Amino acid sequence: MEQLLDVYHESFSKTHPLICMDEASKQVLSDVEPALPMSPGQPRREDHHYERKDVRALFMFFNPIDGWRRVSSRDSRKRQDWAAEVKQLLEVDYPEAKLVTLVCDNLNTHEITSLYATFAAETAHRLTQRLRIVYTPRNGSWLNMAEMELSVLTRQCIGRRFESTATMEAEIAAWQQTRNAQRLGANWQFTTTDARVKLKALYPIQDI
Repeated sequence: MEQLLDVYHESFSKTHPLICMDEASKQVLSDVEPALPMSPGQPRREDHHYERKDVRALFMFFNPIDGWRRVSSRDSRKRQDWAAEVKQLLEVDYPEAKLVTLVCDNLNTHEITSLYATFAAETAHRLTQRLRIVYTPRNGSWLNMAEMELSVLTRQCIGRRFESTATMEAEIAAWQQTRNAQRLGANWQFTTTDARVKLKALYPIQDI
């Protein structure tokens, strides 16, 4: 935990950005019966029956300093999917960066070996030379700012039913464009010093 908190307070730049990533599954559910629209004093009302159209894997990449994010929708969350997303991050989103610090949880797909399992060794090696992975601790996903941004996405955009996958992805793209235009980032305040006070139960050994 302290390693990650220290990373959050390092200095970053265009050539060395901080990127947080997280992923989630999203069911695309549509109404079987038409929903009743909002009216004065009444919220929108949906029938409890629904039709499942699809299940999408959402990848969130979030730069909390610059207020940039990219959300990708994929068929699966396999190591090849993660590797392809990291390749896009390095070669398309941040081609000029000399080093990208990537914060993510420690799923077995979030490993350098995923790059070698997906791409030729020369390509994988080239990518790893520009990638520094910092993992959140076990049961510490709340320390990942990308998880916070996924929560915002759910509340503001995808926490409802959609008629199709294409409709949901179009809504996500519009949400992403709006927040990127506003450069809405995150101002992380929790420090290692704070952790040693507020989470002292995690520090059972005391110096004598």
